[in-house]
Amino acid sequence: MPTFVHGEKCDGCEGRPEAFCAYICPHDLMRLDRDGTLTGHAGKSFNQEPDQCWECYACVKLCPQQAIEVRPYADVVPLGACVQPLRGSNSISWRVGFRNGIEKHFEFPIRTTPEGSIDPYGDKPEADLSRIGKPGFFVQSGGYRAGDPEQLLNK
Repeated sequence: MPTFVHGEKCDGCEGRPEAFCAYICPHDLMRLDRDGTLTGHAGKSFNQEPDQCWECYACVKLCPQQAIEVRPYADVVPLGACVQPLRGSNSISWRVGFRNGIEKHFEFPIRTTPEGSIDPYGDKPEADLSRIGKPGFFVQSGGYRAGDPEQLLNK
C-alpha cells in the first residue's frame, strides 16, 4: 500500500531544509520538490517510487498537515480505498474512504504508561541469572549440550 501525497494539503513543512516525511522515510522514497521541476509543484513532497514503499506509515503519522495517505493495491481492496491515520491527544483513528463514497472510521485509545512503572515479572519469580553458563543449563533430554568437549565427535 504505497503512500500518496496530496499536493493541496502539503506545505513542504513550511520551508524547513528537509520535509518531515523525507527525514523519516527508512527507504529514502519521500522527496521534497523544492523548485517544482520533478512534480510541477514547488515546495511539495512526493513519493518517488511508490512500488518500493515499505508500508511502515512513518511518513503518514509524522506529517503535520495530514497530507499523506495510503492507497491499497487493487488486488487487496477491489473497490479502491485510501487510508489516513489521525493522531489525537488520547487516541489514533483511521479513516478509510472507498471510491463508492463509503467511509469507515476506526478509533483506538493510546495507552501510555509512565516509564519504569511496569512490573516486568508481575506475580512470577525473578529469573535466576546465576545459572547461566554453568553445566546443565542448556541440556536437552538425551541431547548434546553445546560446548561440552566430551560429547564432540573427534573422527
